[in-house]
Amino acid sequence: MQTKLFLTFFPLLLVILGCFLIYVHGYVISPLREKTIDETRMTATQLSDQLEDYIDVQNQLSQRVLSNHKLFESLNFDSGSLLEGLQRARLLRDIMFQALGPSMDVRDMAVYSLEGRPVASYFGVEIPGSIEPVLKDERYADKLRDSSFILHAEKPGSLAFVRSIIDVNGKVYGYLYIQLDYAYFQKAADGVTASGVYVIDSDGKPIVTSQGTNGRMLDEPSMRDLADSGIYSDDSGNFVAYQKSESSGWTTVVVKSKSAVLGSVNSVSGLSILLIVGLTLFSAVYVYFFARNIVLPVRRLRSQIMRMNYSNLNLRIDSRLQNNDLVLLNEAFGELLERLQSSIEREKLAVHEEAMARNTALQAQIAPHFIHNALYLISIAAQEGNNEAVSDMCKQLSESLRYIVSSPYKHVNMLEEIEHTKRYLSLVERNYEEDLDWEIETDPSAEAIQLPRLVIQPFVENCIEHAFENTDPPWKIHIRIKLFNGLWAMEISDNGKGIDPDKIKEIVTKIEESDHGAQELKSSSLGIGSMGMINTVNRLKLMYKNRLFFNVFNNPDNSGTTVQIIASLKRDFY
Repeated sequence: MQTKLFLTFFPLLLVILGCFLIYVHGYVISPLREKTIDETRMTATQLSDQLEDYIDVQNQLSQRVLSNHKLFESLNFDSGSLLEGLQRARLLRDIMFQALGPSMDVRDMAVYSLEGRPVASYFGVEIPGSIEPVLKDERYADKLRDSSFILHAEKPGSLAFVRSIIDVNGKVYGYLYIQLDYAYFQKAADGVTASGVYVIDSDGKPIVTSQGTNGRMLDEPSMRDLADSGIYSDDSGNFVAYQKSESSGWTTVVVKSKSAVLGSVNSVSGLSILLIVGLTLFSAVYVYFFARNIVLPVRRLRSQIMRMNYSNLNLRIDSRLQNNDLVLLNEAFGELLERLQSSIEREKLAVHEEAMARNTALQAQIAPHFIHNALYLISIAAQEGNNEAVSDMCKQLSESLRYIVSSPYKHVNMLEEIEHTKRYLSLVERNYEEDLDWEIETDPSAEAIQLPRLVIQPFVENCIEHAFENTDPPWKIHIRIKLFNGLWAMEISDNGKGIDPDKIKEIVTKIEESDHGAQELKSSSLGIGSMGMINTVNRLKLMYKNRLFFNVFNNPDNSGTTVQIIASLKRDFY
């Protein structure tokens, strides 16, 4: 009986395993092979799109510069004196500064005359002394006349975006030169793992090569014969995927060995064969013991019948549960999950309470300084006998204190923080009268952004207490808040004396070393103003962690300082 059961089930098992093998090869391995090859081609397409998007951004940047009518006015006349030349250069730098905005992803920007000589530059560090060879190159003449742009590689590791400064009548006034960030291209190429990446121009010359190429270059026929996009296999056993950009004319080539591309396919194929063989052996053993266990009670019954005699007529059947260990294991696993869930909840609560304690401690270091200044201003108004001003200032101070002490561990929205800052500036304005001029520009879509309390006011207080020393009024404070593409940005600018570069470096270093507010910061290290700045950034870091960018710099025209804060609302931000 055992042999019959084995011979009955084993052929059926072989049929099932054979169908499974056909299914794996037909519906898993073959589609996986095609998908893996398509992913290699998609890698070239995505990298090409990434570089094309970067070029499009620079094209939009150049259009913002050309849309400024002052650009044509400044280039329409020749400066007769050194002073006029300096004034024109300053105006051109202001135009470039306005176009670049708060963030800059280029190395430099410059304006050249019709003869190819530099007129003004943003930094003036890496721009060439003349672009006359580029202007005389016949390959670029048509694009420059048609108000299009060209991409020029002057030397290895250097890329430039050049276009004509031309009005609607077709008159050329000069040329806009943007020094691109070559590190961006190199980083994008090196980001493709286990592959060699080449970015070549329309003439087949390499622009960027990744570290995965190991110095190897594509042969000239291969670069010339490439179409717009596709993938092919070369003689060296590599898959070569390529994608040509329509705007730049560059072709992105990704070279990847077949072993790397089809490694997962071969692994799945080998694993499936090993699995089929293992299942066959296991199933054979299982069927054998299954048949043996099926007939085991019959054998026991036969054995008991053969041993039965007159004095032994009792036939007992073992009715105990044989697999109760699985039930016990399931119950133990359930208890383990319950204990694990309880431990996780306690850990989350402890981390939350620790973060709230840090935030409250950092906020407490800022609030007393604000209260002291407000009371001082009220006392001055009282001494002057201005009862109406004292009453109004006390009311504003009351509202500010209510805002500070009301649930300090809870976050507030940007609108509430702006209202508190306006109350503070109204208090301070009583002391400075018409000498203080402040303005707040807020994007309406940014009013619901969540942030800790007392974020804007410490920076404003720092401007008033330190920035305006030894400077003549009027003193101006400008606050701008914007929201775009999941990022919110805040800039606080003044027209004061600026900050010493060594001091700026020291502040940034202290913020980087403060470990999100975990280390104790002493007020004697950098002064009260810098202390409020550091504590404010640390409270923001407690909330946004690595999604926060902070910068402080002196304005290019030496007219004050700008504090810049950018944060991402997306949790998967870099």
